[in-house]
Amino acid sequence: MAPDAAADRAFRPLHVAVLTVSDSRGPGDDASGDVLAERVAGGGHVLAARDWVADDLAALTARLRALAQDPAVEVVITTGGTGVTGRDVAPEAVEAVCDKMIPGFGELFRWISFEIIGTATIQSRATAGVAGGTYIFALPGSPSAVRDGWDRILAAQLDSRHRPCNFAELLPRLGER
Repeated sequence: MAPDAAADRAFRPLHVAVLTVSDSRGPGDDASGDVLAERVAGGGHVLAARDWVADDLAALTARLRALAQDPAVEVVITTGGTGVTGRDVAPEAVEAVCDKMIPGFGELFRWISFEIIGTATIQSRATAGVAGGTYIFALPGSPSAVRDGWDRILAAQLDSRHRPCNFAELLPRLGER
């Protein structure tokens, strides 16, 4: 059970898609995606999809839209493409797909990361948002960053037992208008 988890609340496994954003990584050599997929399953969630897409804005945006519209996917977590180079387009794709952004996610990620890598965290554009009824989180592409993002933020926020509140309990209300 996650820290700050309430025993009186039931755990509800979420259906999570893991999407690696990279021109050079794929099945067999994707350490960050492997770490993330292991964390998702280890947290009791369902790995609903695992995929790879190139650092290409149009391709990534299309893949995020498809995953967000898939009724079998409640959460999408990307790894890679959050830096500041010309090919890093994950934040732009997430913003293009999402109805609402969650600025606190990137802020918290960089705060946590600062404790570990110091000022180099400024180069991360980790971000998150909501697309329809689906959460989308964009993490940097290193295994360490994936561990930090999952272990220190997402494990608790995707756990329906986490108190005082969590993203999981809000899923049924994401589509409200």
